[in-house]
Amino acid sequence: MTFQPPSDPSGPLLAKIALQDRSAFRTLYSASASKLLGVLVRMLGNRAEAEDALQEVFTRIWLNAHKFDPDKGGGMGWLITIARNHAIDRLRTRKPEAQRRTRDDGDTVDPVDMLADPTPGVEAMLATRGDMQRVVECFGTLEREKSAAVKGAYLEGLSYQDLSERFNVPLNTMRSWLRRSLLQLRECLDQ
Repeated sequence: MTFQPPSDPSGPLLAKIALQDRSAFRTLYSASASKLLGVLVRMLGNRAEAEDALQEVFTRIWLNAHKFDPDKGGGMGWLITIARNHAIDRLRTRKPEAQRRTRDDGDTVDPVDMLADPTPGVEAMLATRGDMQRVVECFGTLEREKSAAVKGAYLEGLSYQDLSERFNVPLNTMRSWLRRSLLQLRECLDQ
């Protein structure tokens, strides 16, 4: 008798999400949120920050589901990779003293030191340059405040609450700004 891995429903759901199927998105969220939250809590060391990050991870999943390729791996692996990369981005934007965590034995650990070397190769750097120019152009299509809010959320690691206070708008308005701005960026990048 051979071992059969459990089926991964994430792949077919991601294909439906790429077609903007909200029902598939809700199903994927229900099936994977707890696992992704576990990854984020483990890496970030703070449940509140991990919950905030989880919302951003699912926004990225919604916007990038069309990039999932089942020939390159399973859906759950792809989801975990997005969560892991987002956690790494958050760790990199932390102030140095906030990056340190204490292990059970009392020693201080910098979580970034435990990660693999993320330095891209030459080919990746050249491809990234073209992508970066496109992203800069697309950011130019956003209103100034909304562009600054997206940069604050995804480059500075600010929470929705921090951003709503910075721009003096209600929390739900900030969430709408970010969601709509990300959709506008996606449309621009897909052209």
